[in-house]
Amino acid sequence: MSSELSIVYAALILHDEGLEITADKLQALVKAAGSEVEPVWTSLFAKALANQDLGALLSNIGAAGAAAPAAGGAAPAAGGAAEAPKEEPKEEPKEESDDDMGFGLFD
Repeated sequence: MSSELSIVYAALILHDEGLEITADKLQALVKAAGSEVEPVWTSLFAKALANQDLGALLSNIGAAGAAAPAAGGAAPAAGGAAEAPKEEPKEEPKEESDDDMGFGLFD
């Protein structure tokens, strides 16, 4: 199992138990699972998830507004989330064939 995946599972376990996600707790869970991870990874994950609502992140995985906070934008309000405008499929210009020009490959 990859080290990142081990840390993600450990973070999910801590969240599920309602515990604070810290580097020490992540490292303890990863070690108890029989994996070895460099401490720098657990501290990076702990810092990244420090002020995040993990439940909201998990429930908005496929939402269109989920990418906005990661890019530095503001997330839409829960009650007034606007739907993303649907894009019309673009019609590609029809390519002309050699037959239309009056000559072919073997003429």
